[in-house]
Order: sequence, then C-alpha cells, then structure tokens
Amino acid sequence: MALIVQKYGGSSVADAASILRVARRIVETVAAGNQVVVVVSAMGDTTDDLIDLAQQVSAAPAPREYDMLLTSGERISMALLAMAIHDLGFEGRSFTGSQAGLITDSQHGAARIVEVTPVRVQEALADGAIPIIAGFQGFSRETKDITTLGRGGSDTTAVALAVALAADMCEIYTDVDGVFSADPRLVPAARQLPRLEYEEMLEFAAAGAKVLHLRCVEYARRAALALFVRSSFSQHPGTAITSRARMEEEGHAMEQPIIAGVAVDLSDAKVTITSVPDEPGRAAAIFEALAGADVNIDMIVQNVSAKTTGRTDVTFTCPTGSVATARAALESSRDRIGFDELLHDEHIAKVSLIGAGMKQHPGVSATFFSALAHAGVNVELISTSEIRISVVTRAETAQQAAQAVHTAFGLDASGEAVVYAGSGR
Repeated sequence: MALIVQKYGGSSVADAASILRVARRIVETVAAGNQVVVVVSAMGDTTDDLIDLAQQVSAAPAPREYDMLLTSGERISMALLAMAIHDLGFEGRSFTGSQAGLITDSQHGAARIVEVTPVRVQEALADGAIPIIAGFQGFSRETKDITTLGRGGSDTTAVALAVALAADMCEIYTDVDGVFSADPRLVPAARQLPRLEYEEMLEFAAAGAKVLHLRCVEYARRAALALFVRSSFSQHPGTAITSRARMEEEGHAMEQPIIAGVAVDLSDAKVTITSVPDEPGRAAAIFEALAGADVNIDMIVQNVSAKTTGRTDVTFTCPTGSVATARAALESSRDRIGFDELLHDEHIAKVSLIGAGMKQHPGVSATFFSALAHAGVNVELISTSEIRISVVTRAETAQQAAQAVHTAFGLDASGEAVVYAGSGR
C-alpha cells in the first residue's frame, strides 16, 4: 500500500462537474489499494475574485483580514470535494490548514512553513477516511492568526504534508499533461517533458513557469521526495521531478537533452536608479534598503562608471507589485545612496533558456542570442547561471522571442500541446 499526496489546482476543481471528476479519480486511487491525502486550491478564479472584492472595499486591505478572506476559497473546495467523495461511498474528511497542522511564521501574505504536525490527518487515515486539506494556508503560533503562503502556495502545502507524512510520492494535478518545454499557451509546439532534475525545475519556476511553485520544488529537493506533475483531465503519466542520481539509477540520465526548455515571465518590472556615486557602500545602501522593505530582487546590472562624473546607473528587476514599495524604500534612503532619479518600466518580459546540459556544451549562448536577433528581439538585460540564460525584452516581443528560441534549439513537437482548462493551476 502506497501513501500518495495529491494536489488539485484551481482549474481542476473549477466547477461542480470538475469536482465530481476529481472525486472519482481520488476514489479510484484508494480502491486500487492506496492511501490518499488530498490538497485543494480554490475553485477556478475564486482567489482573483476575492482579491477584486477586497480592492473594491479597501485601498489597502489589512493583512490579517486579507488572509482571512483569501483562505475562504480553499475551504469551499475542500468541503465540496468531501461531499462528492461521500456520495461515492467513501469518507472524505476536510481540514483547514491549521487543523491539518501547517504551522507558519507570522508573515501575512507570504508566510513560510516552520513545522508540520499532521496529527488529525494521520488519525483520519487510520480511520480509513480520505483527508482533504485546504491548501495555501497555515496558522501562526506566535500571533494565533491564519496566514497564507503566497500565490501558488497549495503546491507547497502538498509537498510539506507529503514530507511530514513520509509519503511515497506527491502528485501535482493541473490542466496540462505535465511540464512542457515552454508554456503551451505561448508556444503551441511545446513538447511535454517526461522528467526533469530538481535544479532544472527550480530554474523553470524561478524564471516564471507557472506549473509549480518555487518553494514546493525547494522543499521536495531537500527531502528527495518523488514529485510528479500530471493532468487531472487525462491519464497521461506526466512529468517526474527527481534527482540526477535517481535518473542514473533508473537509466534515464543519458536521455536528458542539453536544453530542457524556455520560460517567460511577464510579472516583473525594471527599476533604474540613475547617477549613483561609483564608490564603496552605495550598492550596499541600495540593496539594504530594498531588503528592509522585503522586496525580492531578481536581475541586477550596473553600468560602467562615467569617467567625467564618477557616477553610474544601477538597474534591477522585481515583481511588478513590489515597485511602489521599492520606490518608497529607495526614496527614504536617497541621502545615503545619493542618486538623482528613480525610473521604472512595467512593460518588460523575462525570457529564459534552461537546461542542465548547457554547462558542458559550448555554443549555447551563441545560438540563443542569434535566435533572438533573427526574430528582431532587442535584449535589455542579461543574467546567467550554470544552467540558465535569462534576458529582459519588451513585453510585446516575449512570445516571438520564446517561439524563436524554442525552434532554434530543436524543441518543437510535431503537433500542438493540449491545454485542458484555463490559465490557472
């Protein structure tokens, strides 16, 4: 008997018919002799609708109440799914994040899990019930408040529970057949990848691919948890996320391509701090101010200092939603930094090429930039790691850039990828 944690995203439980389909899938897994723990997201666009509603009544919603509001979506999903499972002759037992033992820090909107004590989940399993847990949420012992893990946090809920329960595997169900070489909505010729190394999936998630939450992949890698991305709309085996060592044990390492795929992120903005004195301590002042405001920074570029003035420009990218916070933090440290002006641009895209094999193969960069040049895509910023090359381009050229790079590296499939539902997880 295997213990399996299954997470179903918003597109998989978008309406009553979808919930009934998911209930049948869960029951079939249990009937095959497995124990199943289920984690669910809010139905369809429920979370977005709740965010819109909050913004209609408050320009700056109180963080505690905002979390209380947003967690209601997952509670609706878990209760409805439990009802559907009951009607199929099995007991579904629903739990909020706090009831399931998800203990977090006190950071509203972006809480981190500090402990998992799934006593009630284990009791439900022992009773022969199917535990159904509301994803994306937890409980702070420090403040006694409900918290949320950030958008996409249901993935992290599922992995954290799988690790705490010593599950045999964790399955993330979505609206595509697995992880693809590019977003099928942007690159219809994207091909489904049978397996990826943890490091490649981390780069995909960090580069904007929405199929898995970054923190859930980090969690799974630390615990060496078997992680699978599958569609709730088909019986396709999906994509296995695993370690290089496990791939070699299973004889798959030699099959791995040089390039895994292309990711596009349209959620970042570019901020430029002009005319910063080019001297020790000024960069530290910039990024200490941003860190103090909890602004996550991605790409950083500093121009060559002008000889006549001894000043330079510093540019970085951050989430679009953090621009106002970043500007306020920098303005409050203007005297210490000594800059002239703050500029920002929200009409950008980050296009990334990812593959564990690129570090052993020369010529990858040349092919990448040649493809962009032939597509007429201008590059504004460049950032690299051992297994990733990222560039910032105009948002309006992101799709043609992704398609050009995808084709240049021979990643195109013969047919079009299938997206079963909408744009949600």
